[in-house]
Amino acid sequence: MDYVRLGRTALSVSPLCLGTLNFGVRTSVDEAYDLMDAALSQGINFFDTANHYGWQVHRGLTEEIIGDWFAKGGGRREKVVLGSKVCNSMSDWPNDRGLSMRHIIAACDDSLRRLRTDWIDVYQMHHADPHASWEEVWQAMELLVQQGKIRYVGSSNFTGWSLAAGQERARARNNLGLVSEQCLYNLVNRQPELEIVPAAQAYQIGVLACSPLHGGLLGGGLRKLADGTAVKTAQGRAMVAIETRRADIAAYESLCARAGFDPAELAQAWLLHRPGVTAVVTGPRTMAHLDAAIHALKLELDNDLLAELDQIFPPMVSQIPQAW
Repeated sequence: MDYVRLGRTALSVSPLCLGTLNFGVRTSVDEAYDLMDAALSQGINFFDTANHYGWQVHRGLTEEIIGDWFAKGGGRREKVVLGSKVCNSMSDWPNDRGLSMRHIIAACDDSLRRLRTDWIDVYQMHHADPHASWEEVWQAMELLVQQGKIRYVGSSNFTGWSLAAGQERARARNNLGLVSEQCLYNLVNRQPELEIVPAAQAYQIGVLACSPLHGGLLGGGLRKLADGTAVKTAQGRAMVAIETRRADIAAYESLCARAGFDPAELAQAWLLHRPGVTAVVTGPRTMAHLDAAIHALKLELDNDLLAELDQIFPPMVSQIPQAW
């Protein structure tokens, strides 16, 4: 595994980050344990979760599964760079959500308990909170760092201007600030190229690209729908996108067949080649999905192939005002 630095930090992470959204919901507990063991054995040391994952059963379930896995020992916790998130609602009570200082600190303590660990490596704000000032957010995060409960702070689903605002307020406080931004980024959704990636590059914030297959759509979605084997492609953002992008997906699957690439592997390999991307957050349901992600690390994409992908899924750089 060739490790990379997370943003401007000295922290080494694998360019594949194990996403755990499926754990306890679409993937059983035992399967989740096997996936984490397999990922770690392949050198994947970066795991990502969130405090509300598993909400279909109960909020916090996925963190509990990871915590039980850590408790198995064998240096599991020590080897893993762990990211979790805060902001989403954890109950119906008004202060059990958002980015108030009260909730950030209480949610961190709750996550540590579920994860059965003393620290979270990258504590991420899952969404921006329009009611929370950066002064309040940084005061909470600085306290958690001082207490040794978190090491770094990241964001998720933020805008480019939010990244800039957060970093400028952090600088004013002599604070390291954000080290990562996790965003929805894939061939179907190249919107982060407009402002998020440029802002992240300007501030040396690592970009973590999540949903690399756009909910399964880029993993041979049309073929799976035709075969009746689709799982994630038959729901969520994949089903929404397929209504308007069917021709593009058909062209992509045709290109993959002609070039001899597995669609899921090519989609993740493309992201691994993108400027500014530190890691791809892959969320396997099965061992085969994990194997495909690992194989994507080994793919070499030539300029002709990249140009064909740009023709099917045009870059959004032409929409940046400076390019007009």
